[in-house]
Amino acid sequence: MKAMIFAAGLGTRFKPWTDSHPKALAVVNSKSLLQRNVEYLQKYGIMDVIVNVHHFADQIITAVEENNGWGSNIIISDEREEVLETGGGLLKAKSLLYSEEPFITLNADILTNLSISKLLLFHQQQNALISLGITNRQASRNFLFDDNHRLCGWENTVTKEQKVVIENKVLHPMGYSCVAIFNPDIFDLIPQQGKFSLTETYLSLASQHLIAGYDHSGDKFIDVGKPESVSIAEEMFM
Repeated sequence: MKAMIFAAGLGTRFKPWTDSHPKALAVVNSKSLLQRNVEYLQKYGIMDVIVNVHHFADQIITAVEENNGWGSNIIISDEREEVLETGGGLLKAKSLLYSEEPFITLNADILTNLSISKLLLFHQQQNALISLGITNRQASRNFLFDDNHRLCGWENTVTKEQKVVIENKVLHPMGYSCVAIFNPDIFDLIPQQGKFSLTETYLSLASQHLIAGYDHSGDKFIDVGKPESVSIAEEMFM
């Protein structure tokens, strides 16, 4: 299985660090977020990793080269000309990711101990196009699932904006863990082009293709999105 780590973002919530560094190189207990996620993938035998870069791209490339990919085969997907967000970044990396096997994506600023083996088994059992790691937690933005764990919509709890693509009387809001497994035929189905979020892709495909949510509530999980998150992450991940 191949993996892609999204590390191209501007990290505006993580200032002042991101005024002179990429967020992916922020340090938690002496290891960068990027290194931690590379090593997380290694625990499941995933050694082929694509990392997209934009903001202070040279620093990430140097870190990868100086550390020999921390033992993994890391290929850079270069977005220095324009940051493409998660969906555009995935599409740009198509030639690097494509194989006959499913592949996994994760955000560089997310730390979790979600079992990739269990997520993959769930994905195979559900025969899903995409399987999303989700938890039952308070979040400003949630995906909405039916009783059978099928993605039906999205909501912003702050603005009250909601987009439902499959009508259902009962929908369960769940926080997205930013870890997902895709079947390789996703590249023939993505309708968007250019710069776009994977959230757009999920919602545009959900009514015609099974996008399933794997509930891993109770696992360790933290979005290291702000500087104050680092101390919490350091307590959770030694």
